[in-house]
Amino acid sequence: MSKKIVIVSGAGRGLGLALSKQLISEGYKVIGIGRSLTADFEELCACSDSAAFYVYDFVNVEGISNLVKEITKAHGRPYGLINNAAIGSDGILATMHDKDIANVLKVNVEAPILLTKYVSRAMLLNRVGRIINVSSIIGSTGFNGLSVYGASKSALSGFTKSLSRELGKASITVNTLAPGYLETNMTKGLEGSKLDQIKRRSPLGRLANVDDAAAACIFLLSEAAGSITGTTITVDAGSTA
Repeated sequence: MSKKIVIVSGAGRGLGLALSKQLISEGYKVIGIGRSLTADFEELCACSDSAAFYVYDFVNVEGISNLVKEITKAHGRPYGLINNAAIGSDGILATMHDKDIANVLKVNVEAPILLTKYVSRAMLLNRVGRIINVSSIIGSTGFNGLSVYGASKSALSGFTKSLSRELGKASITVNTLAPGYLETNMTKGLEGSKLDQIKRRSPLGRLANVDDAAAACIFLLSEAAGSITGTTITVDAGSTA
């Protein structure tokens, strides 16, 4: 039997890379998309025939339709889509450049909506599919200096709820994954006191990691999650409890 195809945006590093590795180990074929082919994903492609990568910058929303056509023609109709690619501009709204605001909204909101639009057409033909929109706890809790990023992540949650109603009759589920602060290179840059404060908010006394978040996605892609749609799964070591 041919392997189920899952498209992962922002696949080159962090959560996207962890997802890609777990997907391959679970028997899926991964089509990664990112602004550049990282050494880690290149190694993944070299070690497995279940991985492919497309270089694409989601600031260019006009080309998303052709990107999906190219992927579908080369690999077949996808079973799953994980909208993971995102950018964030850390700064006070009053002093942010208009271009930075526009780019965050374009990459974090418009691009995943358009990517889902074209990928879901193939899923509708198959009458089955899984769509996961990667949000963030910041979309519901807020964080100083991340108002535009928070707005973009909150928008994905609303997108999930309405789209799940549109696609449910075709056995396509749509869910949101909302990670908290994860153990990544980004959090390594936090000052010791800030990182300790975040850890203290967790009932587990630690941060979640990318493998924890990736495992939640693996579950949502599975047949066992066929009755879960239109909801948000939070992976944050309990910090928002």
